[in-house]
Amino acid sequence: MKKLMIMLLAAAATAANAQEEKPYGRLRPDQTAYLALYKELVEINTTPTTGSCTEAAARIAGHLKVAGFPVSDVAQFADTAHPKDGGVTAILHGTDKTLKPILLLGHLDVVEAKRADWTRDPFKLVEEKNYFFARGAGDMKAMSTAWFDMLMRFKKAGYHPQRSIKMALTCGEETTYAFNGAAWLAKNRPDLVAAEFALNEGGGGETDGHGDLQFQTMNVGEKASQNYRIEATNPGGHSSIPIRDNAIYELADALVKVRNYEFPVKFTDTTKLYFAMAGARRHDDVGAAMVALSKNPDDAAAAASASKDRTNHSLLRTTCVATLLDGGHANNALPQRAGANINCRIFPGETVEGTRAALAKVIGYPKVTITPVPPIRPLAQPPKLDPKVMGPAEALVKKYYPGVPLVPSMSTGASDGIFLEAIGIPTYGVPGDWSDPDGNGVHGLNEREGVRAAFIGRDFWTDLVEAYADEK
Repeated sequence: MKKLMIMLLAAAATAANAQEEKPYGRLRPDQTAYLALYKELVEINTTPTTGSCTEAAARIAGHLKVAGFPVSDVAQFADTAHPKDGGVTAILHGTDKTLKPILLLGHLDVVEAKRADWTRDPFKLVEEKNYFFARGAGDMKAMSTAWFDMLMRFKKAGYHPQRSIKMALTCGEETTYAFNGAAWLAKNRPDLVAAEFALNEGGGGETDGHGDLQFQTMNVGEKASQNYRIEATNPGGHSSIPIRDNAIYELADALVKVRNYEFPVKFTDTTKLYFAMAGARRHDDVGAAMVALSKNPDDAAAAASASKDRTNHSLLRTTCVATLLDGGHANNALPQRAGANINCRIFPGETVEGTRAALAKVIGYPKVTITPVPPIRPLAQPPKLDPKVMGPAEALVKKYYPGVPLVPSMSTGASDGIFLEAIGIPTYGVPGDWSDPDGNGVHGLNEREGVRAAFIGRDFWTDLVEAYADEK
């Protein structure tokens, strides 16, 4: 099928040079419309405490319907117990019913942002110094806006893809204990998200901190996030007559053992390829160690050297770290209870119970209990390095970013993709936009998205979705 010409050819030529100081020239009409939608979505507070994903989902549903989507093809959903955590799905029907759809996955919720700590209002999209500043500007309202903006443009242009294109924008991705819309859809309405594969956040490029784009990544797999409660208990008593059996000391000893323990080195097909490719682009001892380790995973010296890079360290193994601490009940009493939250990022193929057992063995003290904290997430299942997925992405990276490689990688974090993979939908974090080595303030202060990254990423994603939708 002839490729739908939605963007000007000049945009692709401009995209090839991500290092220009000027972020963009005169905006095209479609870019102006995208910017208005992006601003609208960013300025809807979707934090778990005072915000509403349901309001954002309703606005998106309204835009889709105005663009021509029938009511039957747009679905808003929310659990009655969590009325502000709603989401929205949509479908653009394909012409070939024998082909499975593709799914565009995104989340609407953002982490908290305390106004007093920010330089600017976190819920106003501010353009400054070639960046858009706001909570959610990068994670992930630029991409979520691109998804529904894309469907609207396709619909208005009369585009009829071969594959159906589905979209699911949900809530709860950023908060472990919140209602999670992607998990709800996977369990209760899998028909709305059923697809051959899904496209998600997690990929993208990184600059050297001075504007030069170093690489683009395709996120192929992720770890599973799981919290554990480590707790020590004692009878307690008066603090004037202390004894060695002290819950706080016992907990402290256990935490030191957790800190010092290294889970064994593991590889997936994706991470092995990542270490070979990314290591070859580094011209230092860490890069050489990465390449050596990709050839011989049992090379302990190479593992130690490669692990000096904190990202490499996490890519190579399950990691567990103490994140919360509590204990005692009075300043003149021996503690009866002391506990800590241990956040583990579990390597694909490893289990929640297996990780708990490893921690118990390391601590080696039966009086200290280790209990998984609900919710219990599915086992991480890495997708395949499927040429049907990797090929079009690699071709577009060459077109938009000549000389910049596409490197497959694994997320050390966790996304909603894990719930889709649990029901047989491989989920990939796509390349397209980029960030700086400091992470652009995501989850922290003064979060930002590069202006060029937002506009070029949007054009890249449009081409990518169209390539998938019209290729058998």
